[in-house]
Amino acid sequence: MRKSLRVAGIATACAVAGAALYGTGAATADNASARHTAEPQNIGLLVGEIDDYYGAYQDADGVWRSSPDSPYAKDLARIQAKAKKDIRKAAAHGAKGAGHGKKPAIVLDVDDTSLLSFDYEKTTNFTYNSATWDAYVKAAKRPAVFGMPELVQYAKGKGVEVFFLTGLSESQREGAVTNLAKAGYATQLDKQHVFTKDKTNPPAYLSDCATPAKWECTTVQFKEGTRKHIESKGYDIVGSFGDQVSDLAGGYADKTYKLPNPTYFVE
Repeated sequence: MRKSLRVAGIATACAVAGAALYGTGAATADNASARHTAEPQNIGLLVGEIDDYYGAYQDADGVWRSSPDSPYAKDLARIQAKAKKDIRKAAAHGAKGAGHGKKPAIVLDVDDTSLLSFDYEKTTNFTYNSATWDAYVKAAKRPAVFGMPELVQYAKGKGVEVFFLTGLSESQREGAVTNLAKAGYATQLDKQHVFTKDKTNPPAYLSDCATPAKWECTTVQFKEGTRKHIESKGYDIVGSFGDQVSDLAGGYADKTYKLPNPTYFVE
């Protein structure tokens, strides 16, 4: 489940406020004295810090952008530099025949790992809505996350296969694939290389948590099960990339790379 900054902040504030009210009420067997609480960070100040982190600005068309010299971009570059070293080593290891006969591969999440949705977060005031999000994805206008198309090309140049694994629905596939191509991802973007959530016709390898009648897969189960499926096809996932911990949990990857995203979280 995706939770926005605003929703998460309000939920925290309400929880704290509730605890404070309970703490100042009449003493009970479970509450003999007032409880101390800590006021959560002011959401206006937090948004300002996020803007500074991304180097937020609006272009001539009013679209919110992140600056290529922002702290966000610098953090990405640091992570990508480490990943390229790891990919080079893994590819060389396989080329020398020291591996286990599997072809090296990397797996990338899409939202805020491959394609940046910062404009959506800003224009919606960090509040998720399924209808507006669907329209935004299908518009296929998101820019690439800084440096990620270049990382993909680097991996491909080392003989590493590239897969995308996203929580976007099957109905959003066309928008995602179109956007990836427009954003500079020069790699295979067919159904064998881009995995979406198909809740109507879930694949057999997710049968433990999904059937045509009912989808019960968590984000972790969906992504773990799909990575396991990819490896069953003769690949060794040498690197898994995501902006959420839930993108990366569950194994079936030699290394994981958590990209920064302070605007929402997915359980």
